[in-house]
Amino acid sequence: MSENKSMTMKDIARELGVSVATVSRALKDSPRISEEQRERIKAFAREHDFMPNVLAENLRRSRVAPQRLIGVIIPQIAHYYFSTILSGIAEQASVRGYHIVVAQSDERYDRERRICEAFQQMRVCGVIVSQAKDTHDYSHFRKLIDQGIPLVFYDRICTGINANRVVVDDYMGAFTAVSHLVQVGYKRIAFYGAPMTMEISKNRFNGYHDALIRHGQQFDESLIFICDNRDDAEQITPDVLSRADHPDAFFAVNDDTAIGILYTAKRMGFNVPRDIGVCGFTNGERAIACDPMLTTVEQRGHMVGEEAVDILINHVEGVSPAEKVVKKVVRTRLVVRGTTR
Repeated sequence: MSENKSMTMKDIARELGVSVATVSRALKDSPRISEEQRERIKAFAREHDFMPNVLAENLRRSRVAPQRLIGVIIPQIAHYYFSTILSGIAEQASVRGYHIVVAQSDERYDRERRICEAFQQMRVCGVIVSQAKDTHDYSHFRKLIDQGIPLVFYDRICTGINANRVVVDDYMGAFTAVSHLVQVGYKRIAFYGAPMTMEISKNRFNGYHDALIRHGQQFDESLIFICDNRDDAEQITPDVLSRADHPDAFFAVNDDTAIGILYTAKRMGFNVPRDIGVCGFTNGERAIACDPMLTTVEQRGHMVGEEAVDILINHVEGVSPAEKVVKKVVRTRLVVRGTTR
C-alpha cells in the first residue's frame, strides 16, 4: 500500500487474515474477540495510523453530535440540473440539522478521487455524489463504504457498486418524449446522446429505441450520434441536416444540446417546428429563453437532491440499517412547447 493512501478496516483485515467484522469489533474492544486478537489488531492499526470514522459511528448512535457534515460531489456547478439538485440537497440538509461541503469534479476522475480522499480526512458523516464522465475505477467509492461512510449516488450512478442511489426515470422520460414526436407526425427522429458508458445514456437511448419500435417506426443506426453539449451540436448538425435523408426531428440528452440543434436548424433555413422538431431533457431556464421555447423532459432536480439527503441521513442516524441499499426513482414529465408540432 502506498504511504499517501488512508488505511481502511478492509486493508487491516486483509493484512491480518481476518474479517472486516473482526477488525471492527476489536477496535471497539468487543468481548467477542479474544484479548490477544484485539491487541494484535489495535497494534497494527496504530502502527499504520489508522483512524476510524468515529463521527459517523457517533451519529448512528445519537441524533446529537458535535459535527454533522455531508460531502457533496457535483460534476459541474454551472449546469442547471446539477445546480437544482444542489439546491435541494442544501435545503433538506439544513432542515434536518446538517451542513454540506461542496466540491466540483469538473468531470475528471482524478479530481473526483482526490475529493473523496479530502472528505475522508475531513471526517464527513456521508457523501452524496454524481460520478464524473470519465470515471473508470471505483476504488475511491469502495474505500468510503469500507470506512463506514454512507454513500448516495444521484443522476449518474456507479453500476459497479451496489450503493444507495436516486435517479430520475430516464427510460420513461425518453420513451414519452419520442412517443410524442412520433404522434405529432415526425418520421425520422435522431438521437443525440452522451457516451454509452454512463447508465443514464443507456437508459435514455433504450427509451428512444423502444418508443420507435412501439409506434412502428424504423430504427436507423445512422441517426444515432454521441453529442451531449451545445458546441458539438452546432458543429455536427449542419452535416446531419445536409443529408438527403436528414432527420425531421431530434431527441437530445439535455437542453443545451437541443438548443444547439434548434439554432443550427434555424440558421440553415429550416422552420421549427414545421420542418424540424426538437426535444430536450432537463427543463432548465434556457428552455424558456430560446425561440421558440423548447419542448423538453422535466427532471425535477430539487426533488432528487431532497431524496438523496433523506436517504443519507437515515443511514447515518441508524433509521435505515447500514446494510440496506435504498434505490429511489423520481418521475419525469414531458413539457410540450414550441419546438414540436
